[in-house]
Amino acid sequence: MIIYILLDRLVIDKCGDHRSLLKIKERKTVNGKHRIVIGMSGASGAPLAIELLKQLRDHKDWLEVHLIVTKGAEMTLGQETECCLEELWTLADVVHDCKNIGAAPASGSFKTMGMIVVPCSMKTLAGIVSGYSDNLLLRAADVTLKERRKLVLVTRECPLGTIHLRNMLEISQLGGVVIPPVLSYYGRPKSIEDCSRHIVGKILDQFDLEGEEFHRWEGM
Repeated sequence: MIIYILLDRLVIDKCGDHRSLLKIKERKTVNGKHRIVIGMSGASGAPLAIELLKQLRDHKDWLEVHLIVTKGAEMTLGQETECCLEELWTLADVVHDCKNIGAAPASGSFKTMGMIVVPCSMKTLAGIVSGYSDNLLLRAADVTLKERRKLVLVTRECPLGTIHLRNMLEISQLGGVVIPPVLSYYGRPKSIEDCSRHIVGKILDQFDLEGEEFHRWEGM
């Protein structure tokens, strides 16, 4: 049984012993929209996730954003940004408890365009590669692969060890796309925000979406 309690634009979805926070604009999920799942792990790079979520809001008329945040990501968010967790939630349409393995993104019958894990820690990468789905983020990524949907991992580590490279190779062989947040200089970025927007543009390209202020190479 699912009980919906409206709290300002924040809805609590209670099912058994599981509780997940869902932020939606109306009392019911908007029908007729495409869905995309965004996962945040505890690796460095929280500003990238924030920028991505902000740009996805430009497509809110047809795109529903589902967000999964790990405990590690919550800690990194506080370390790297001035954005609190509640502010982060407002950038998504639906926020799922990472501990709730029974949430909607855990099933292949829950149709989505795909999933982006940003940032993606090496632990999360290893969990996806091995199929070790002990939380909702890992399970949702596993579902994305098995359903042959687009899975983009913004892997964050430097330098990369042999195990990291092996896991990235295996994800690529399984159909995933690995996008390390590598800086580009041909657009002559003037700030960290410029760098973040460029990387987000690369991510959005995978879903045929145009990024804000994304400078494309036009030749020399």
